[in-house]
Amino acid sequence: MSTSCFDREDETFILLVNHEEQYSIWPQWKAVPAGWTAVAGVQGDKKTVLDHVEKVWTDMRPKSLRDWMAQQESGRTGEPVATGRTTG
Repeated sequence: MSTSCFDREDETFILLVNHEEQYSIWPQWKAVPAGWTAVAGVQGDKKTVLDHVEKVWTDMRPKSLRDWMAQQESGRTGEPVATGRTTG
């Protein structure tokens, strides 16, 4: 039985993000799937990349849901509401 590239200790990963601002680790040598973009400057072993994910992905809700919820809240108060996205 072979080991998945996601479970190999010697694998180098990159970080991907989609239009909903959801993140995924991805083996560096594999083609980036449609709908995803590599995050510049983030690559390394699995732990390194997952540590970065933990820092930047602070709200697991898809962007469309965060935006909709902020719009609903703004409609009630008349004030814009932050969506919880952290850049980095």
